[in-house]
Amino acid sequence: MKVKLFKIIGLGLLSFCLQAAPKLPKDIKWLSNDTDPVYASPDAKKGGTVHNFMTGYPITFRFVGPDSNGSFRSFILDNQFALIDVHPNTRNIIPVLATHWAFGSDKKTMYFKLNKLARWSDGKPVTADDFVFNLEFMRSKHIVAPWYNDYYTKEIDKVIAYDDHTLAVVSMKAKPDLHLTVSLAPLPRHFFGKLDKNFVKKYNWKIVPNTGPYQISTFKKGKHVTMKRKKDWWAKDLRYMKNRFNVDKYVLKVIRDSNIAWEHFKKNKIDFFNLTFPQYWHIKSKIPIFQKGYVNKIWFYNDMPQSASGMWLNQDRAIFKDKNVRYAFAHAMNVDKVIKKVLRGDYMRLQHGYMGYGEYTNSSIKARKFDIAKTKHYMQKAGFKRGADGIWKKGNMRFSVEVTYSAEPHTRRLVVLKEEAKKAGIELRLQKMDGPTMFKKFLEKKHDVAWMGWSTRIRPGFWEGFHSVNAHKPQTNNITNTDDKEMDKLIDAYRASLDAAERIKLAKTIQKKIHDVGCFVPTFMVPYVRRAYWRWIKLPEVPGTKWTESMFDRPFDVTTGGLFWYDPKLHKETKKMMKANKSLPPITIVNERYKMKI
Repeated sequence: MKVKLFKIIGLGLLSFCLQAAPKLPKDIKWLSNDTDPVYASPDAKKGGTVHNFMTGYPITFRFVGPDSNGSFRSFILDNQFALIDVHPNTRNIIPVLATHWAFGSDKKTMYFKLNKLARWSDGKPVTADDFVFNLEFMRSKHIVAPWYNDYYTKEIDKVIAYDDHTLAVVSMKAKPDLHLTVSLAPLPRHFFGKLDKNFVKKYNWKIVPNTGPYQISTFKKGKHVTMKRKKDWWAKDLRYMKNRFNVDKYVLKVIRDSNIAWEHFKKNKIDFFNLTFPQYWHIKSKIPIFQKGYVNKIWFYNDMPQSASGMWLNQDRAIFKDKNVRYAFAHAMNVDKVIKKVLRGDYMRLQHGYMGYGEYTNSSIKARKFDIAKTKHYMQKAGFKRGADGIWKKGNMRFSVEVTYSAEPHTRRLVVLKEEAKKAGIELRLQKMDGPTMFKKFLEKKHDVAWMGWSTRIRPGFWEGFHSVNAHKPQTNNITNTDDKEMDKLIDAYRASLDAAERIKLAKTIQKKIHDVGCFVPTFMVPYVRRAYWRWIKLPEVPGTKWTESMFDRPFDVTTGGLFWYDPKLHKETKKMMKANKSLPPITIVNERYKMKI
């Protein structure tokens, strides 16, 4: 009896498994791309160690959850490759973890064939189940990441594993740019196992296996993090990866003050330095190491979405609850004077937070200009009067707000804004903090005015920063605490739209709505990269791509990173020349190949 029952149960289970096994559609048309131009140099050489710096030590090595959204996060995520990406110049799909892809007839499913060579940094093969686990992971409440929980629940329907190397990712709805939604990165189930309530603490300093070219090898809290190149990296010979990611080690030192970092650079303790700030490009670089040709300068123009950089007003602060006050604040910020006097005219005025997105950008929106008369108009409309000290006042409320920032070179800009704002009756109190601490303060919504810029994406995103579901709570990107039901409806419609033309129209409407709310004062736009680098660091003949936003500071980015390499012969030669106090021809590169047409 027991044997028969076992056989019946066994046959039933076998029947169920056979019925449940997913099958690929028969009409799939597999696509790939091995014809777009490569942009790495065939002259690139492997080897060497380079040094860079960060202004603060990461609060965690987690890439999700509390305190994870800091600047170091990019070094982790850039080494966690996705199924596919887009070519930085042609914008065509290129293979990454997947060798082939196909679009489903429902316009919400994409199919992928994994590269069988793909490996985790611990040597384990990457399988379709690692993408299934990604969805489980991102939906888990244990990771304490509301944005990811929401996105992977509302945007991704499911991941289907057909076998170890074939899968499908299904969006909740048809998308005009489906590949931008469903190109998931895997997560190693074998490493994480079952998630539980201890996730945040347990993985705070764990080094998670990745699929990219580098992995954290050593670190000393508060001091440095070293990332080491995988010499047997599975993707090193792929078309779009070859001759990239060349240095053996990339060391990030903690130097909390950029002025001190500049001194380290001059002494060759770090290999690169950002010259975007005009005083560095025009003035501070007029020193022997540049004049004698030991250090090169490059000004490389790009053509890409611009960071939403400026002043983010916390509407949960009593002073900023009234829209008239927010408008008055904007008209009291003399951004044009900062560009002219401090930035030597090198920067351009950012008109709003979504410039550079092509047809998705609302070019009719213009930033509010410095105008003391308009500040007066809006402050009086809000019921304020000038106090004895010239600062606007209403009852016990005085228009004195704290502006929090992190980069020392920004101090001069803010001092000018402070002086000009005082003429308009507004007091700015400047508070400088290290980067991670500053960002933690913003995410906890403890700021008055946040001086910062957000990173960009291929298409505009609004839900994270402006939907009310992310307002009045910590650890979300809605740092202005915007809570507007009409805005919510527009954002929800934008996210739900199946039509590209409708999405474009909605994007422009939302941008206008954000402008009308007045919670963001746009400041500067910098459509180029300016760097200094010691001459033993080499770059390709065309030093970057249309979407290059940082030649050395995003070294592992799958589309634009890792084009540079280290030349030991040049290093030896340069050191010899320096010791003998001999000069080399100074080199300044200005490349306008991809300069934006504004």
